[in-house]
Amino acid sequence: MDAAASRFAQCKVLVGLIGAGIQRSLSPAMHEEEARHHGLRLHYQLIDLDRTDGSVAAELPLLLRAARTMDFAGLNITFPCKQAVIPLLDELSDEARQMGAVNTVVARDGRWVGHNTDGSGWSWGFRRALPAARLDRVVLLGAGGAGSAIAHAALRLGTRHLRIVDEDVQRARKLAGELNAIHGKRAVAVAGIASALEGADGLIHATPTGMDKMPGMALPAQLLQPSLWVSEVVYFPLETELLRTARAIGCATVDGGTMAVGQAVGAFELFTGLAADARRMEAHFRSLVAQR
Repeated sequence: MDAAASRFAQCKVLVGLIGAGIQRSLSPAMHEEEARHHGLRLHYQLIDLDRTDGSVAAELPLLLRAARTMDFAGLNITFPCKQAVIPLLDELSDEARQMGAVNTVVARDGRWVGHNTDGSGWSWGFRRALPAARLDRVVLLGAGGAGSAIAHAALRLGTRHLRIVDEDVQRARKLAGELNAIHGKRAVAVAGIASALEGADGLIHATPTGMDKMPGMALPAQLLQPSLWVSEVVYFPLETELLRTARAIGCATVDGGTMAVGQAVGAFELFTGLAADARRMEAHFRSLVAQR
């Protein structure tokens, strides 16, 4: 047992997930099983905002204080809290600060430190699924917390022209400006998805549309073309209507499970200080999905 594991060997590591509509999340099973392989006792608690009566603004500070009191080692943060949590933290990693979104909070010496493993998780999954995909012209649909993280990751992977579409045009413009300040002038906000997709190599879908509780597609099906690759962030269900439609016309696709595993690997390592086995975690994730 290495030093990090021995640090936790005599106690149960307590972590959790704060978000809305998360009862079907596979994060508890993934983290607890990976911890077991390292000889750790880890409990992963779901903290579902759909089971409270208050707003995110009211509930989130209370939940963070409670987690601190109960000595949580860390928290994952998901929709709709990835940006709302930032003012409540003591410190941000460089990655989280650049992205303006947090999906992992770690307790360090009495301080809450915000990180973001969404971008690295998306890159890991995308390159595993579509290693030869063209990245010249890419459309990002959704400029929220997940979209922001993926935008940075896509530019780091070599995307030359990133077109950002969001129902809130100002949010898309703000993200484009932040990206250009860091990565050079390679991002632009586009008002409509139809014009954004003209001549594009790929589409990254980063909105909640397609989730079990928000079924449907965030764009008209007729805009999809066989030459387009499609990357999805939603993983419940694993085959969204968008992926099903894209595959039916011959698009190469990446399901949201790859990002779910990739970000979980990063979060596990931040929580525990241990190197996660990504292939083992992915195999476990896929087996869990197959059982549902």
